[in-house]
Amino acid sequence: MRIHIIGTGLLGASLGLALSAQNHQVSLEDTSPTAQQLAADLGAGQVLNTTSAADARGAGSTDGDPQIVVVATPPDVAAQTIAAALSHYPNATVTDVASVKTRLLETVRELVAPAELDRYIGCHPMAGREKSGAIAARSDLFTARPWVICSDEDTPSERLGEVVAMAEATGASVIHLDPRIHDAAVAKVSHVPQVIASLVASQLRHAPLDEIELAGQGLRDVTRIAASDPRLWTQILAGNSEEVRSVLLDLRTELDEVITALELGPGSTGALAKAIALGNEGHDRIPGKHGQAPTKYAVVTILVPDTPGTLATLFKDIGDLDINVEDFRMDHAPGQKLGIVDVSVVPATQQELETGLLSKGWQIPESAIEKEGIA
Repeated sequence: MRIHIIGTGLLGASLGLALSAQNHQVSLEDTSPTAQQLAADLGAGQVLNTTSAADARGAGSTDGDPQIVVVATPPDVAAQTIAAALSHYPNATVTDVASVKTRLLETVRELVAPAELDRYIGCHPMAGREKSGAIAARSDLFTARPWVICSDEDTPSERLGEVVAMAEATGASVIHLDPRIHDAAVAKVSHVPQVIASLVASQLRHAPLDEIELAGQGLRDVTRIAASDPRLWTQILAGNSEEVRSVLLDLRTELDEVITALELGPGSTGALAKAIALGNEGHDRIPGKHGQAPTKYAVVTILVPDTPGTLATLFKDIGDLDINVEDFRMDHAPGQKLGIVDVSVVPATQQELETGLLSKGWQIPESAIEKEGIA
């Protein structure tokens, strides 16, 4: 397909890389010539010669026009860019990658004629990084990630098919959602987590360094996305303000209950336990691997020297035991050149893994085997 991408930031450039790798004909456009050329130099596509394209269109030829135009601009200018693309490319299907859909659709509807609106299909690939710009782009950014498509009964099937084919060409998994359902969902699973991560990280601004040095993996997990772009996220939160505000109001009610409980009055311990237990319930509903039902795994902790090749050796030893690693995480021991690796496995293989790793000389603190007196 011929695909034109307007906006060569992280998402636009990553999309160009993914589609170019599948031999699609990709052209690029950006208000910043430097950003546009950088994306092209990285292999995301070719810079569009807008003068030649305009001349050809003026002569009545649309043979070189794209089949799909993807708007990957910042959210605050996406609607205007979509409307302009619908006008400039009268035969193309126009889509976007903005993370808010309802308000964007309403604005586009105000800017274009109903006939043009039939050529617009809103999308949101659920992928990103804490880094921004084409320099952070990756061709596999969308692989195995959800790609939401917001169409309706009036969407021409052939245009919908084009957008689905493009999304699947990146390795993404296509999901069809109503725009309002999409916005309510991303408020809970993406937008509010960003706010909370930023608020937690902000409490570290004036904390003494000797306190921050105690930080473990829990703090890193909670604040990982706090390094996100403030300008971009201001636009996202403003675009989905109603849904985000609704979730935050519910969260404030529960937070107030915890604050009150911490006064340690009557019933306080029960309130604190309830807050943690409700969190357990919510956590258990997060999908497991490959979108499957949540699965409880056994966690085996291994102490790993912080030296080159050690992790490779560890995973080779696990592979030699013919045990699949379902997940893993790594923390670092304060003041020591030592890594603490938590390997998640199917519970039935926990004892076999511990026995095998102990026999290979790995240090497993308080393993189930040691507790049972087996080793």
